[in-house]
Amino acid sequence: MAKVPMKKIEIVAMMSDRKHILERLQRRGVVEITSVEDDDLVQVNTTSSISQFERALSTAQSALAVLDEYAKEKKSLLDSLNGRTELTTAQFADKLTKNQATLSECSKILAKRKKMTESENRISRLKTQIDTLNPWKDFGLAQNFSGTKQTTAFIGTLSGMYTTSELENQILSLRPEAICSVEIISSRKEQTNLMVVCHKSLTQTVLEALAELNFSPFQSKSNLTPAEEIAQCEKEIAECEKNREVLLKELVEFATVREDICFVIDYLSIRIQKYQALGRVSLTKNTFFIHGYVPQKYVKGLVSELESKYDVAISVTEPDESEEVPVLLQNSKFSQPVESITEMYALPNKRDVDPSSVMSFFYYLFFGMMLSDAGYGLVILIGTTIVLSKFRLEKSLRKSMKMFQYCGVSTVIWGALFGSWFGDLPQVVASIFGVTIDSTALWFEPLDDPIKLLLFSFGLGICHLFLGLAVNFRILWKEGKPIDAICEVVPIYLTILGAAPLGAGILSDVPEVLTKISPYILIVGVVSIILTSSRSSKNVFMRFFGGIYGLYNVATGYLSDILSYSRLLALGLATGSIASVINLLCMMPENKVLQVIMLITLGVVGHVANIGINMLGAYVHSDRLQFVELFSKFYEGGGRAFEPLRSNTKYFKFKKENIYE
Repeated sequence: MAKVPMKKIEIVAMMSDRKHILERLQRRGVVEITSVEDDDLVQVNTTSSISQFERALSTAQSALAVLDEYAKEKKSLLDSLNGRTELTTAQFADKLTKNQATLSECSKILAKRKKMTESENRISRLKTQIDTLNPWKDFGLAQNFSGTKQTTAFIGTLSGMYTTSELENQILSLRPEAICSVEIISSRKEQTNLMVVCHKSLTQTVLEALAELNFSPFQSKSNLTPAEEIAQCEKEIAECEKNREVLLKELVEFATVREDICFVIDYLSIRIQKYQALGRVSLTKNTFFIHGYVPQKYVKGLVSELESKYDVAISVTEPDESEEVPVLLQNSKFSQPVESITEMYALPNKRDVDPSSVMSFFYYLFFGMMLSDAGYGLVILIGTTIVLSKFRLEKSLRKSMKMFQYCGVSTVIWGALFGSWFGDLPQVVASIFGVTIDSTALWFEPLDDPIKLLLFSFGLGICHLFLGLAVNFRILWKEGKPIDAICEVVPIYLTILGAAPLGAGILSDVPEVLTKISPYILIVGVVSIILTSSRSSKNVFMRFFGGIYGLYNVATGYLSDILSYSRLLALGLATGSIASVINLLCMMPENKVLQVIMLITLGVVGHVANIGINMLGAYVHSDRLQFVELFSKFYEGGGRAFEPLRSNTKYFKFKKENIYE
């Protein structure tokens, strides 16, 4: 359980070396730079420079998004497992020479995308216009037609469906003197498109009648007929589509600069990170100061490298007790994969120990017990081993794969103990050939004796809780609180050790020696809790009732904690039971050939789905048992992650970054 010891570092160097030292520190990624308030020192405002880089970065990212939309790179799912491409410093410098040209290409990509958008928007508007004109396509006059020398024409729509005679009669009923001629252009249930013609002297009268019918004029200044304008719109759409195809072809040709764009994105990200760090560096007229933290294991290598290449003065000291020192975890190869589980919960604070190594064994143990099928475990083990050996994984993904590899080993062991190989697949296959296999379990089959597995799960849970209490004992003892360590831990040990055999005796036979001594152990534990729970109180009554309340908390809290481990039984039984049901469904046909076909088709699909679902369940509940049951016994969290100046890139990385490891 290791938190890497941190040292406080101060670097003083000449201003002329500022750029080179910062870039070197960024490539190494081992120093976290912090700001220091000092009236005698100044800090550079790098906001303007960062804004320029961010604008260029936005251009490159937008260009890459356009290529992903129109010229998507063909990659398999397995290709995504490969990490970032490694570059030497020489290759990095060589690619750097293309940056301006690449940014120019990005601008061209965005310009063409803008033209495509304009064409697409124009096509959309033209199609809308055609939809508007379609009901009028049989109208043979210009759209802006308003009448002749002696007549006035009203072109528009009315809600509802009318015939010519109905509308003429309705107008006359509203205004008897409104003599007019109505021509229906098109009519449907929702509306009627029409033209009304009257003598100029009756213009106002007819208009008033139409207004009462909620007449809506057709607004158009075009001197074309609707059919002519529709034809014109269709011609323009065809031209826009042709133009769009040309632009699309040109965009696809830009796919050759995708890698250069990715490099520009990473380079600009590095520059932004560098200038953000530069804003935290203190300056004088001729020198600059870097304040920060560095892991102790990198101090010697870093100091040696900087002193050999630059004129620097480096001071490495112990941080003050009051300082919030960043946290970096370091564990053995066995425990390192579960560091992400710790980080998911919270990093340890100054008082805490790193719980990764505390929980690693039980994490793998519980995961395997909940999945508990040797066949599934082999699939996980083989799959993760292939991925780890064949692909260039990033560090975080490699840790996750390593964690599931260990979980696969645990699953194989538990599956073999419980006799589950893709459920009861060995027995099923044997039955096809007329052979009978009773059991493949090396220990016992949980379905035959679930109580045994339940009690075993509770026993593992008690061991898990005792481990958390032991860590708490160690923390208190190291803090110089031996009395607190004993009073906080030992009474709970005694109470649980005394109560466990009595509780187990309700469900199963317990050795007589345990049933005889456990009541005495329980009594000692209960009395100890009552006497020590409120030991700081000087009032006898407060101490007694505080002790009773403490006993209540211990009884209810630890009872619920121990019962939580019944999920080991539940998930373990679920995996094997579902697997056996899948096999049973495959064996339903009486024909043996069909049985084999069903096992190969339905069986594979069913078992793959079962692996996925129960892996998720095992992962979630293994996490929960650590977070809720184990961590609550000794762990507070709240630490701050170590965030060194480094090249946080997405597509490329330096071949040799941290050379001190």
